[in-house]
Amino acid sequence: MTQGPLDTARRAALLTGAAGIMFAATSRASSDGDTGTQDPAQHLMRLLEDPAARARVRTKIVGSIAPETVYTFCRLHIYLWRNDGNLQPLYTLQNLSAATWRALPNGHYAATQREAGVYTQFDTDELLEQWRNPVTDDVREPFHFRGGPISIEIGPDGVITGAGATLKPRSMRLDVLGDTVLLPTESAFSFPTPFKEQEWPKEAGDPTYYWDSPIFFAARIAEILDESVSFARSVVQYQNLISFHPWMGMGKTPGRTYGKALGVKLGALAELPVAVGALFEAKTPEIFDLSTWQPTREFGDYMQQWKPGA
Repeated sequence: MTQGPLDTARRAALLTGAAGIMFAATSRASSDGDTGTQDPAQHLMRLLEDPAARARVRTKIVGSIAPETVYTFCRLHIYLWRNDGNLQPLYTLQNLSAATWRALPNGHYAATQREAGVYTQFDTDELLEQWRNPVTDDVREPFHFRGGPISIEIGPDGVITGAGATLKPRSMRLDVLGDTVLLPTESAFSFPTPFKEQEWPKEAGDPTYYWDSPIFFAARIAEILDESVSFARSVVQYQNLISFHPWMGMGKTPGRTYGKALGVKLGALAELPVAVGALFEAKTPEIFDLSTWQPTREFGDYMQQWKPGA
């Protein structure tokens, strides 16, 4: 089963970083002598020549250079934006991704990514079992989702995409601030909505579905340069500006949802907050046992499970 456009867009954005920083093994000496005596930030910025090193550092910050599965947890707080006035809090999406990494013979790195999302009351860990639409007053059932797997390849200058790819994340200027590296990327995507008004009167709206998501990873220089560390414990932050998901039944409402996510790459699943772990166990247990994972299509799955116009 193949992924839909939204599945590919969301997951690819979470696996992108910014191009431009390099890595050299600690065994390599720079022109200034022993790397251990240099300022780490200056040392990092001087290592700007090796394409294989660029791919290595990029992967270390957004994923792992070792053959292992890395989990990233984010809380995405979602607001209503109606093209006027202030943002209105709606709910929170607890998001857990699992990316299994491997090195490729060409010096690039690849990952197989899976993702689960569970909706909760805004800024809480309380499961959202029913949601009242603030515009239509309809009571809707949240569509907790699973996405993937998708395959991503990272090279010296970012995610490798084919000629026919519709999503091509754009790397932005990196920043080295003190002992921290910020890797920003922006992504924009749109595609024809599969929901037709005659069959899906509440879900269907604008014929085009829009998705925008700038993201950055923040990692410590010390971890980036440490040869004993396979992945940096990066902080992740991103915003989403997205057309209303069909489960909301807001196809005729002007505007989009705005989301702001804060999260981190986990050292182990045991670091996941206990209350959040219970949510995933109840709604998307497959994220904890990837051997049981079945391929998904977010919109396709919704269309199969939900009654049109309900």
